[in-house]
Amino acid sequence: MAIQNRYEFMYFVECVNGNPNGDPDMGNSPRIDPQDMHGLISDVAIKRRIRNYVQMVYGNKAPYGIVVQQSTNLNKFIALAHEKATGNTKKGDRGKTEAARKWLCENFYDVRTFGGVMSTGANAGQIRGSVQLTFLRSLDRILPLDISITRMAVADDAPGKEASYAEYVKWENNQPEDELRTMGRKQLIPYGLYQGRGFISAHLAEDTGFSDQDLNLFWDALLNMYEHDRSSSKGCMSTILPVFIFRHVGTDTDPVQRVKQAKLGCAPAHKLFELVSVEKNPGVLVPRSYRDYTWTVQRTKMPAGVEIGFAFEEAGKARIFWNELPASVESISLV
Repeated sequence: MAIQNRYEFMYFVECVNGNPNGDPDMGNSPRIDPQDMHGLISDVAIKRRIRNYVQMVYGNKAPYGIVVQQSTNLNKFIALAHEKATGNTKKGDRGKTEAARKWLCENFYDVRTFGGVMSTGANAGQIRGSVQLTFLRSLDRILPLDISITRMAVADDAPGKEASYAEYVKWENNQPEDELRTMGRKQLIPYGLYQGRGFISAHLAEDTGFSDQDLNLFWDALLNMYEHDRSSSKGCMSTILPVFIFRHVGTDTDPVQRVKQAKLGCAPAHKLFELVSVEKNPGVLVPRSYRDYTWTVQRTKMPAGVEIGFAFEEAGKARIFWNELPASVESISLV
């Protein structure tokens, strides 16, 4: 059964001495807003890590398969959908296109979550995903650094690409020591705390079949996506603190009308996001930790028909506290 509530959510990603999202058109330098020097992380970078998490947990098996994989021709999945759902891959039949579209939603988590353009190849139409993400933006200006490093070895094809091990050893022994070293570069920022926002549509979920189980898996992935994505450039990246979740539940005394309200929503998303504010702690000029900030949630101004939840990671799973915070959380103030 598809989800019955509309959601908005806000989350924060911390980067320490790393490159949160390099721009290939800028020498892999960290992405920035050139007008104010605030850092950016693309939505597709987050989707990639959510896909990786789901693939790791479920082994890329239906109904949690992943279509958008590394070095993959997406048309093969569309062809497979036609073969499984319609028996052939002929174009132009609306019924066959819809059957293939439905099969993809039923078997692939990223399709029913994020959607996709499936009109290439054998054509399975266009699918609007129930979960949509924005670019993340740093709370403060970032300082991109371009650092030189020394590599104490080389990867040289001078002996020939088909050379044997012995030929490489002979070539190496004839080279000056300085010729067997090279220089490299690393792009990073000392610190950045990025805010991201997302939207989950119950109406689009009806179309794709995005369920409560899918939603719970999404929260798990959002909280744990960097725990399984370590690298030299992202060794110290994490989704920190809780994910702030706004759930629309409705206000009408009539159950049928309340369900409709919960799907449509009871307040504009931008008004809900304004209820969460982040400020640097007194005396902090250059933040170097999420502990240098304090979050304030204006719970008393929450619109009728909307609940706020705080999602924390516990034993690899997301646990959501609705309308209240655990007593151990000191960095968030409810007013």
